[in-house]
Amino acid sequence: MSAAVESQSSPEPFPWPEPFPWDEVMRAGLGLLRLSSQNFWALTLREFAAAIGPLPRAANAPTRATLDALMHAFPDR
Repeated sequence: MSAAVESQSSPEPFPWPEPFPWDEVMRAGLGLLRLSSQNFWALTLREFAAAIGPLPRAANAPTRATLDALMHAFPDR
């Protein structure tokens, strides 16, 4: 058999996707979010992603000058 025939007869194997990270997901859901196992397993992946995703920035957050003025007006006792 020639080298040209050998290289054509063995296609690249199918690249399998990475396995789902169940350990990390369970650690986040049960440990970090402290969900009950019933609530954890009832979530869809989209709901879980929303629960662990970053929170949106607060709208109209006070400026540093406003915060300083509030801290001066209402000092800790």
